[in-house]
Amino acid sequence: MTFKLLKNTVLFIFLTSISCKDSINLGAVNKIQVSKDSISELIVGANRTELYLPLIENKSVALVANQTSVVFKESQKHYTHLVDSLIASNINLKKVFAPEHGFRGKADAGELVEDGFDTKTGLPIVSLHGKNKKPNSESLKGIDVVVFDIQDVGARFYTYISTLHYVMEACAEHKIPVIVLDRPNPNGNYVDGPVLEEEHSSFLGMHPIPLVHGMTIGEYAQMINGEEWLSNGIKCDITVVPIANYQHQSHYSLPIRPSPNLPNDQSIKLYPSLGLFEGTNINAGRGTEFQFQRYGAPFLDENHYSFSYTPVPNFGSKYPKHKNEVCYGDDLSTRVFERGFSLRFLLEAYDNCTDKSKFFNTSNFTAHAGTEKLQKQIESGLSEKEIRLSWTRDLEQFKIKRKKYLLYP
Repeated sequence: MTFKLLKNTVLFIFLTSISCKDSINLGAVNKIQVSKDSISELIVGANRTELYLPLIENKSVALVANQTSVVFKESQKHYTHLVDSLIASNINLKKVFAPEHGFRGKADAGELVEDGFDTKTGLPIVSLHGKNKKPNSESLKGIDVVVFDIQDVGARFYTYISTLHYVMEACAEHKIPVIVLDRPNPNGNYVDGPVLEEEHSSFLGMHPIPLVHGMTIGEYAQMINGEEWLSNGIKCDITVVPIANYQHQSHYSLPIRPSPNLPNDQSIKLYPSLGLFEGTNINAGRGTEFQFQRYGAPFLDENHYSFSYTPVPNFGSKYPKHKNEVCYGDDLSTRVFERGFSLRFLLEAYDNCTDKSKFFNTSNFTAHAGTEKLQKQIESGLSEKEIRLSWTRDLEQFKIKRKKYLLYP
């Protein structure tokens, strides 16, 4: 393995964990609320310029980035985009590769992102979401090193880790090293959910990992290499610039929304659970300002659910499910939840669906769940406890495998 960790500079000064039961301010729309106590000592990889600038000086650099790729200044409320930081440091930055949602993070989920140019710097922007999810030879021509810096949220169907795979694979094939600037996983304190079956691999899940993998993107890069998941078992020359003062149990509030429909802590905490609604015909809050904090549909029982709302087109969701229709369901935006994955919302919605033939979008649900079994288990009336027992063995095997690649306690 050609992986290199800058571990001699890592200080494991443990953060005092913030209780998950602390109140969450849901007032922000454009930025996620930040708990300053939870991040007072944490230093993300992008801020550790002394570790990676010497590795890219006098080289032609490509950057894989989006709106979360920032260098913080004094506090998490003030920051400079990594593009601007690299240019200010006289790095020869040639182009930017953009993942799903685009370089500025404004595109809808699944929306085709076009190539273009950054209006501020004039740099070419190459889309990695659309017909070309993997950098091609032309886009990598003349590039000496690729820097990857994108904030993940720890769910298998969140596609940034699929972009990581394709970037590593393309760079391995062209013998270009990759530097991963690591960032915390806000759902990194647990591992849960069904493990993907390889026959159901897609851009929504490429590898046999649980729905919630409990790894940072730097740790996951190690696993991709170590498990030989790249084409033909090739290895990518990767260097992870680690987070200082981080542990998996640390509470971390993201200062910038990682994608248009994850606006705050509550949405990120509930995303692994409510994300499965994306494979159904249930609206998960898209078309409202409470994305992944509510769910509903016109065909859920209005006698069971006292809450209703009407999705309309908005930032991040031009065509929400059940646009302009009254949806009956549940509002979770102000409730207190521990960080964790649950099937309870999905099971309750199915049990209270007035027309079960409308509930699942079967192929899409399988892609999100990573298995055909979960839909069949729900349709057969199994309880959450019974369903969980079916994936216990696979989860334990994954946890053993995962330990080999962890960089943080």
